[in-house]
Amino acid sequence: MLLVSERYSIYIGLALAVSSSLFIGYSFILKKKGLLQLSKKGSTRAGQGGHAYLKEWIWWAGLISMAAGEAANFAAYTFAPATLVTPLGALSVLISAVLSSYCLNEHLNIHGKLGCMLSILGSTIMVIHAPHEEEVKTLHEMGIKLKDTGFIVFAVSVITISLLLIFIAAPRKGQTNVLVFISICSLIGAFSVSSVKGLGLVIKDLLENKPVYKDPLAYILLLILIISVSIQINYLNKALDTFNTSIVTPLYYVFFTTVVVTCSVILFKEWNNMKVDDIIGSLSGFCTVIIGIFLLHAFKDLNLTWDQLLNLTKKSSYQSAKNGSDDQNTLLEDIENQ
Repeated sequence: MLLVSERYSIYIGLALAVSSSLFIGYSFILKKKGLLQLSKKGSTRAGQGGHAYLKEWIWWAGLISMAAGEAANFAAYTFAPATLVTPLGALSVLISAVLSSYCLNEHLNIHGKLGCMLSILGSTIMVIHAPHEEEVKTLHEMGIKLKDTGFIVFAVSVITISLLLIFIAAPRKGQTNVLVFISICSLIGAFSVSSVKGLGLVIKDLLENKPVYKDPLAYILLLILIISVSIQINYLNKALDTFNTSIVTPLYYVFFTTVVVTCSVILFKEWNNMKVDDIIGSLSGFCTVIIGIFLLHAFKDLNLTWDQLLNLTKKSSYQSAKNGSDDQNTLLEDIENQ
């Protein structure tokens, strides 16, 4: 019965993660449309420190959609390991890229479509090889994990780099380098996901009538979640307002997933009981996702269609045949001259 229960928990977690990607992918489009309407009115843009987007109902619709997605994501982390849930965020990249081509008139070429397919394929591989059992099952166990030296070093490093990006890099390079805002969101995301995971354990313990409300760690995790999510929303808005959605979404996925998986491996030790082939499979799947994201991003301005690709192939075959025929005629002429 325990094995059946754990199996159903995995399926529930996967279903919630997929629905989360749907909501989050659509939220990028709504928030971008709200920011575009704001720029047409001549208000101070979010990328320049303005907050007039708070008056746009479309932006709020996007925020509500993202909140619904994050709520589903919250529940997914309760039922399944983080390294199983997080890779499915690639679906939000696909959804956002496809909807951008229809709703925002942002072109999605053949490379972008292939990139989306590779992202889904890589995520599927990661899900197959991800750990299917929880390493931390109670808030007390998480409290012990948080005191681990490896996680403390990781947390201090993340906080230090985030502060340097916020106070030094963002004012200087934020408007010209998309990686600045994306890096801030991704690094802070390590704390938001860890907090969500911990609060999920709080809910589980409450359902089992355990007095976790007396544990200060529950309130610390809630405070960390509020602060980290607020920072993420702020800098994600700046990134969306300053740069193209088809750039922001895939890069955010790659950086965010990398940081979250790294944090999960260090904090929850989710890879400790995995076989070598599963670890290699997870890394291979993630590399596949990165390649897909690269295709989606690097060639976004290249206007190449399937018809053009077929024509290039036909021309190449014709040219090769023509060159072969010319070479054969030249050879015959040389023989006759001899």
